[in-house]
Amino acid sequence: MNYLEALILGILQGITEFLPISSSGHLVIGESLLGLNVEALKSFDVVVHLGTFSAIIIYFWKDVVGLFKGLFAYFGFMKKNTHNKEYQSLIVYIIIGTIPAVLVGLFLEEPIDFLFRNTLYVGFWMIIVGEVFLLAEIVFKKFKKEGEMNWKKALIIGIAQSVALIPGVSRSGSTIATGLFQGINREKAARFSFLLALPAIFGAGLLTGIKEMKAGGIDLEFLPLLIGFISAMVAGFASVYFLMKFLKKHSLNVFAYYLFAIGGISIIVSLL
Repeated sequence: MNYLEALILGILQGITEFLPISSSGHLVIGESLLGLNVEALKSFDVVVHLGTFSAIIIYFWKDVVGLFKGLFAYFGFMKKNTHNKEYQSLIVYIIIGTIPAVLVGLFLEEPIDFLFRNTLYVGFWMIIVGEVFLLAEIVFKKFKKEGEMNWKKALIIGIAQSVALIPGVSRSGSTIATGLFQGINREKAARFSFLLALPAIFGAGLLTGIKEMKAGGIDLEFLPLLIGFISAMVAGFASVYFLMKFLKKHSLNVFAYYLFAIGGISIIVSLL
């Protein structure tokens, strides 16, 4: 991998990890267009995931601090107050929402990756997800009042996150749309989606890193890894910032139409 390829894939990962358009699907397409061997880039995958993980930490710094304070208050290291209790509830919801992805990742990730990691299936799933976005917006508009998060909703959102292990299914898109289906507004659903991504992204990077170390360690030079990390972090922060602002006034529909277009192109290219 040269420096330009590291930059391109880092930016691609950073942008698509958080925008509801599927990072895994775009990486499959990007790696295919660049003629790169996906299996030979596992260490790079770990690094760009650390970059996007860092982007969430930076953007949601206040929430991350609040989660730690809530955790410390729970164990008696800090004085309990209403603010801490709110974050304690959020910690519980994040744990509940993470469980489905952990179970699916442990037992089904490799078969899923083997079956669906090609441009034909990626295109197919992108179109399906686009249709889900349009339906979620229709359902949300029918709610008379906005709903609040609870453990049942967190679990259902977590199940949606586990489905996003399929390349072409957007993690942020599936979780935000599932929030809309349950009456949670876009901004609140997006915030929970990104905080829920912290253990998911960290866990995925950690597991891949452990596998890489067992298989012989890092397979790329330092500079391409550094370029990938920085570009993924910067692009990831920019995409989170954009999406949080965008969803205050706009629907998921524009992303649905984008997925229809890129999914259709992916299917056509795969059949040529």
